[in-house]
Amino acid sequence: MALIVKKFGGSSVATPEKIRNVAKRILREKAFDDRIVMVVSAMGDTTDDLIALAGEVVDTPYQYTREMDMLMTTGEQVSIALLAMAFRSMGHPAISLTGAMVGLRTDSAHTKGRILGIHPERVHEELDKGNIVVIAGFQGTDAAGNPVTLGRGGSDTSAVAIAGAIGADTCEIYTDVDGIYSADPRIAKGARRMREITYNEMLEMARLGAGVMQPRSVEMGQLYGIPIHVRSTFTSEPGTIIREEYTVEEKSFIIRGVTHDEHVSKITVLGVSNVPGIAHKIFSALADANIDVDMIVQSIRSAESNMTDMVFTVATIDAEEARMVVEGISSEIKASAVAVDNDVAKISIVGAGMLGNPGIAARMFGALSNAEINIEIISTSEISISCLIKGGSVKDAVNRIHDEFFPTEA
Repeated sequence: MALIVKKFGGSSVATPEKIRNVAKRILREKAFDDRIVMVVSAMGDTTDDLIALAGEVVDTPYQYTREMDMLMTTGEQVSIALLAMAFRSMGHPAISLTGAMVGLRTDSAHTKGRILGIHPERVHEELDKGNIVVIAGFQGTDAAGNPVTLGRGGSDTSAVAIAGAIGADTCEIYTDVDGIYSADPRIAKGARRMREITYNEMLEMARLGAGVMQPRSVEMGQLYGIPIHVRSTFTSEPGTIIREEYTVEEKSFIIRGVTHDEHVSKITVLGVSNVPGIAHKIFSALADANIDVDMIVQSIRSAESNMTDMVFTVATIDAEEARMVVEGISSEIKASAVAVDNDVAKISIVGAGMLGNPGIAARMFGALSNAEINIEIISTSEISISCLIKGGSVKDAVNRIHDEFFPTEA
């Protein structure tokens, strides 16, 4: 007997036919005594459609974050109800539950909430009744009972957190690709599917733009020690297992993957004094607004005048709010202007193998130089190197860097 959490994304349940196909697959593959919990996203582009609908009512709907969460949580409620109906029509008992019903508690950071805890008694009760439990991903409630969504890719986080809370044997993430690749296979011609990847490497890849997994979902898997199996909705082939350590022998590459993120914006705070406390004021204000900052560069414009520009990146969805926050303190920090550039992208390489291997950065920069792609910002961690480039150069950059580290004859 296995206790398994299976998460299906929006493309997997985009139509009534696909919903029925998911139900048929689960019942076909289910062993007699398996206990199944499903976490489901909204159908297809439903979330985007709801956001667009809000945009037709008000110009800047995200200024009303609580109401946006009230709106967006409806998408998952549609898909879970339909899937539960599909199971029941096929003769298997099932029940749909919202995030609130399964005791998923969050903080009050609307549209980007964090899970504080899960009280899954209702889940166990329904499993004991023989139900397949179909849970709305992407959502929970705060202490006051308000709906809170978990940000982009939040259904993955819901699934892994629920798997940990109920003590599941594994968490399967079904998506429109058949595993984790060395680069986005829609962009890189020679992208390779991995059989396994460690939590640390996958976390870094997800943080740097590998959209197949949300970073917090990988963190949850590592926290609870839950193996995460990323596999295709449309085939029965095994995908990629995310776990603590490798258990199979694979050809060793210095890096594990090339990632890209086109959902970033560059913020430049012009003409501030190069004195202690300025960076603290800027980034404290952004933190108070719950805006994550990634790459940061401070450059001296003039040694004589002791003036500097502060440059950093944020998610594009936060760019306008970030600009408003910094402009709100511009008089205090004596900034001459705040500029936003949305035509940028972040390209990264990730891999524990780069530790102790000198020259990795030079090879990455050389690949970009050969493609005549300029680097605007560079940042590094122990197992990654990231470059900010112009947005229109992404495809060329990914392929040049991937070819450098994953040559076709390898």
